Amino acid sequence: MSLHSTGIMGLRMQSIILLVSVILELTGGQLLLKSSSSLVSDVHIACNSNTILITIATTSNFNGMIYPKGLSKNSTCMTEYSNGGPYINYTLPLRSCNTMSADFDEGVEYFNTVVIQPHRKLVTSQGRGYHVRCRYQTKDQTITSNFNVSMIGTTPVTATAPLPSCTMKIFQGEPEDGVIAENVKIGDLLSLVISIDFQDAYGLKVTNCLVRDGLNWGEQPLINNDGCPVDEDIMGTFDYVHNKTQARVTFQAHKFPYTSSVYYQCNVKMCLKNSGGCDDVPPLCDGGYNIRRRRRSSDQLEDIGNLQALRLEEVHARDRSVEVFSGLYVSEVDDQKSSNELPLESDLKPVSTDFCVSTRKFAAGIAVAGILLMLAVMFLVVCVLHKRRRRKGASSASSIYSGPYSNHAYSRD
Repeated sequence: MSLHSTGIMGLRMQSIILLVSVILELTGGQLLLKSSSSLVSDVHIACNSNTILITIATTSNFNGMIYPKGLSKNSTCMTEYSNGGPYINYTLPLRSCNTMSADFDEGVEYFNTVVIQPHRKLVTSQGRGYHVRCRYQTKDQTITSNFNVSMIGTTPVTATAPLPSCTMKIFQGEPEDGVIAENVKIGDLLSLVISIDFQDAYGLKVTNCLVRDGLNWGEQPLINNDGCPVDEDIMGTFDYVHNKTQARVTFQAHKFPYTSSVYYQCNVKMCLKNSGGCDDVPPLCDGGYNIRRRRRSSDQLEDIGNLQALRLEEVHARDRSVEVFSGLYVSEVDDQKSSNELPLESDLKPVSTDFCVSTRKFAAGIAVAGILLMLAVMFLVVCVLHKRRRRKGASSASSIYSGPYSNHAYSRD
């Protein structure tokens, strides 16, 4: 996703001033369209090798603050200004302060959103956000390295080959899925892939990897100078492909507790395959040390006259080193809470069975319920009275006709 070369790898910068898109801030759920043309008259950016220089022209003295979006609280990336103007400068680093990168066909593009607030303490509706982009185009470099090709004696041979470009990409899941990681959650599976252009001259060694918070407050080493992991629970050993032009490692997403942005940085050394410079790749780690590297250095020192060659090789290795880095956002898991933490009052929410009814609807419901209750009582009274009348009528008929029948007129007695 990003490439920044140190040493002989150069960067040809192309300044892309794309400050047209303005990010309007939301306050109280309403979109505020107040104009700030009286505050900022012009904005200009300059794409440098490590930073983006933003020059802001104001029509009056500027008393406020400038910061990347999301870093307005206790951030080293925020700068306050007092009576600044008519031109104020703000420096935005490429490797921190929420500056992210993305690859394009000819190089890499860095982007960020910078907020200009006209107040030094408050976030107001007059603040404006500017989306800043800088594109850097890489160019091929040709280097000259000396190595020996004869087993008997030392025959110096000069090899000239273009130095391959190197990239670092972080994928969500497996690299074969092709999903670049941008916004992930803690614990998500990530794959960090470092690769160089396919060719036969050079291989790569990945060393000195670390993760930074982007605020210059903290960092954590991941891979040491031997290419071995510092803490395998955080990141394990890199796996190399057969031609040693690609290395990858899978790990679970992690972050610093006070920010969601994380930046990964690694040092990549180009090694010459034909001269045996890649014999210690991949590393065979034991207690944080690469056994293959120590064994190879010892073998070279045992040979008479190879000490100078070893030192020369180390110098060339430093010249062929590049530094790659990439960043992404890692957020907390929504429903992840510690079992030993008590919920705050703001965390207490009504159960899902509760509901709210307006006063008017509640009164109407009570009235309807009262009418239905009265009708039910009246119906019950009518049923009871009707039942009693039927019982009384049945009792009177039984007293008239229930006596025994006799006809004395026909009795012989």
